[in-house]
Amino acid sequence: MIGIVRGFTRGPMARWLVVGIGFTFVGTPMLYVFRSGLSLPLPIATVLVGELTILPRFLINDRWVFGYAWPSWLRLGQYHVASIGGFTVWWAATNLLSRLGVHYLIASLIGTGGSVGLSILTNFVWIWRARRETEDPALLASQATM
Repeated sequence: MIGIVRGFTRGPMARWLVVGIGFTFVGTPMLYVFRSGLSLPLPIATVLVGELTILPRFLINDRWVFGYAWPSWLRLGQYHVASIGGFTVWWAATNLLSRLGVHYLIASLIGTGGSVGLSILTNFVWIWRARRETEDPALLASQATM
């Protein structure tokens, strides 16, 4: 049992969750600034937050979470396509719940929770699925230095 817990807290899923939580702490203040500070309409403010956080999230996930030494245009494209699904869930929940009277920041957090499952599926099953031994970045790096 302890081995399972250690594997989870040290593996890609734990790092992926840390990145997600970190970007929640970045995106929420950004949303506040765009909506309350700059008085942008909520649908526009949410689109801006989504677009401004997508590239740094990809770069951190690609390197730190999944261990690639260099990002690729293919994975970036896949991540952007996959993020449309998670973004749509978050955007719809944030804007719909806000119209129903939920404060937009609380609605944003609820939307974030709703998008996590889809993001896990697309990130771990499609973009950064388990690599064959020949695709392992550490193995490729060691072979390149031979």
